[in-house]
Amino acid sequence: MQNNLEIQNLSKYACSYKKAQRLKEDESDIRPDFFRDIDRIIHSLSYTRYIDKTQVFTHANNDNITRRIVHVQFVSKIARTIGRALNLNEDLIEAAALGHDLGHVPYGHVGEKFLNELAYKYNQTYFNHNVQSVRTLMTLENNGKGCNLTYQVLDAILCHNGEFVCGIYKPQPKTLEDFIKEYKNCYQNQARLKKLVPSTLEGCVVRVSDIIAYLGRDIEDAMRLNIIKKEQLPPEIIKIIGDNNKNIINTIVLDIIKNSTGKPYIALSENIYQAIISLKKFNYENIYAKANDQEKLKEIKNKFNTLFKNYLHALHTKDTTSSIYTIFLNQMSEEYLKNNNDVLKVIDYIAGMTDEFFLQEYAKITRSHEEIN
Repeated sequence: MQNNLEIQNLSKYACSYKKAQRLKEDESDIRPDFFRDIDRIIHSLSYTRYIDKTQVFTHANNDNITRRIVHVQFVSKIARTIGRALNLNEDLIEAAALGHDLGHVPYGHVGEKFLNELAYKYNQTYFNHNVQSVRTLMTLENNGKGCNLTYQVLDAILCHNGEFVCGIYKPQPKTLEDFIKEYKNCYQNQARLKKLVPSTLEGCVVRVSDIIAYLGRDIEDAMRLNIIKKEQLPPEIIKIIGDNNKNIINTIVLDIIKNSTGKPYIALSENIYQAIISLKKFNYENIYAKANDQEKLKEIKNKFNTLFKNYLHALHTKDTTSSIYTIFLNQMSEEYLKNNNDVLKVIDYIAGMTDEFFLQEYAKITRSHEEIN
C-alpha cells in the first residue's frame, strides 16, 4: 500500500509520505503514516464527542443547524477537493481537517473565550482551541498517552485557524523540534497565534478550507433561525462570491485552484480575497455578534466559572467523589497525573466536554450547593 501511494503523481510541492515523522518511533503496518493518522483520529474519543459540540448556535431549536461534526466534515471535503486538483497529499489533508477542531470547548468560540480568561487568571497561560486540539492528540487521548501522530498533521492542526484570512498561504518549512517549540510558545505568547504558518502546502489548504466551510453555511444557519434575511446580504459582495453556501464554496474553490496550480503556495485572486474579508465582516456584525445576547453571555460565563472553581476545589481537597476524578483523572496515566498541575487538569476536563454534559455537570453542581445550603 505504501509503495502504491508513493508512485501517485503528487506535485513536487506536496508533502510526500517519505517525509512523515512521528513524535516517537512506532511500528509500521500496511498503512502509510498520514493514512494511519486518519484512523487514529476518527477512532479517538474526542472525535466521538464532536457530535454534541457547538459550531455557532448553541441549543438552537432546529435540528438542521450545523454542529461541530458537520463543519469538520465540510472542511475535510473542501480541502480534499482542492488537494486533489493540485495533486497534493490527500491523506495528510484529511487527517489535519478531521482533527483540527478537537480542542473546541462547549459553546464554541464563546466558551473558548471564557476558558482562556480562567487559564490566564489561574495559570498565566493562554487557552486556544487549535493548541488544545494538538494537546488532545499529543497528550490526552489513550488515557493520557496520546496518539503519536506525525508532526506534519499536528502542525497543520496547530496552524489551521481560519479566523485569520490571507491572500496567499505560503508554507514555512519546520523540523519536529521547530514544531514542538512553536506549540509550547503558544501557551505564553498570545500574539504568536496570529503568526502561525503551516509547514506544508497541505496545511495551508486546510487553513483556507476552514473559512470556506463556515462562511456560507453560517449565513444559511442564521437564515434558518431568522437572525438575518437574504435581502440583507451586501449586493456588491454576493455579486462576486455568490449568495448561497453552494455558490460561495464553488467560487472560492475554483478561484484557489486557478491561482494555485503549479505554485508553491495557495493563492486567492484579489477580488475574491476582498470579498471573503467583507463577507466575514458582515457575518461578525450580523450573525456572531447576535448569536448570544449579553444576558446569555453572562450566564455562560457564570457556568464556566462555577464548573472551573468546583473542580479546582475538588482537586485541592482531594474529593474523589467529584466527576473530575471518577470520569476523567481515574482513567489517566501516571505520566499525565504527574506532569500536569491542577489547573491544566481542570482545563483539559472542561475543554473535552460536550455541550450536553457541560450542562448536566452544571445542574448537578448547583443542585448539590442548594441542598447543602
